[in-house]
Amino acid sequence: MHPLRPKVENIDEYLKLFPSDTQEKLEQIRTLIKESAPDTTETISYAIPCYKLGKKPVIYFAGYEKHVGIYPLPHNIDEAFEKELSSYVAGKGTLKFMLDQPLPIALIKKVILHKYAEAARNT
Repeated sequence: MHPLRPKVENIDEYLKLFPSDTQEKLEQIRTLIKESAPDTTETISYAIPCYKLGKKPVIYFAGYEKHVGIYPLPHNIDEAFEKELSSYVAGKGTLKFMLDQPLPIALIKKVILHKYAEAARNT
């Protein structure tokens, strides 16, 4: 758990921890996940929102003071997809989207679909 955040039981509680602009971005990501991976289950894991297919984690997301993040990066991607992601890669396995910029909705959806397909193959 993040040392400055209280423990939460569900994603609704998690979202309420943030200012409205951050909540809006997090809710956009949540909606994209629900639309793109509808049979996943919402949970909190490692103190952040997580979506699982069966017991297999598909994707996580989190809010911060100046950005929102998605974890982990997709594996086995082609060079073009890797180039699309390169502007947002921050550290090992993290995509970082600044709050003062619009979310790249199509790119995030592509990441979710790829992560969902990875999880489905391994379930």
